[in-house]
This record gives sequence, C-alpha cells and structure tokens, in this order.
Amino acid sequence: MIGYFIILLIMTAMGAVASCFLKKASARGNFKAMLKDKNTYLGGIIYGVAALLNLYVLKYLDYSTVLPLTAITYIWTMLISNRFLKETITTKKKIGVGLILLGAIMISV
Repeated sequence: MIGYFIILLIMTAMGAVASCFLKKASARGNFKAMLKDKNTYLGGIIYGVAALLNLYVLKYLDYSTVLPLTAITYIWTMLISNRFLKETITTKKKIGVGLILLGAIMISV
C-alpha cells in the first residue's frame, strides 16, 4: 500500500515539473512560437505520464484519498518555481500551502 502513496508523490511532482516546462514555453510570447517550443511538448508528455500514474493509483486507492492528496502538487510547485524560475516564496505562500496541505490531510484521513 505504501508503494501507491510513493507513486502518488511521484505523480504530483511530475505535475509540478510539467507546469514548469509549460511556464517556460509561455515566455515565447505568441501561441505559434509556443507550439514550436520543446518545453510545450516536454510539459505535455510529463502531464500525460502523470495522468497515467493517476489512473493506476486510482485503481488501488480511494478517490476520496487520492484527490485531496494531489494538493501536494502545490508544495512541489512552490519549491520548483523558487529553484528554477527564481520566484520568491513569501510568508503568504508558505501559509497558504500549509493550509492547503492541512486541509488535504484532514479530508483524506
């Protein structure tokens, strides 16, 4: 059972990484340029793999457990955006992510 939760952690990290690639692609300016950017396709592929992992996990864990725990993506997103996109982690962001995580845990147990 713990293996499914590890897969869920990987899935949420992949969702955050995929978003980071799409954010980089969005810097190209116009839609046509974004379609030519490799980051668009890397982000899409990673999202696709994460969706397949989600299907796999949902086969073995309750939906009412899996969906709230996907909020872990917000933690990954905050860390990845800080590290790779040089975005600032403010106190408000920390509190917000903490509250989201607390809510997700409360719902899933």
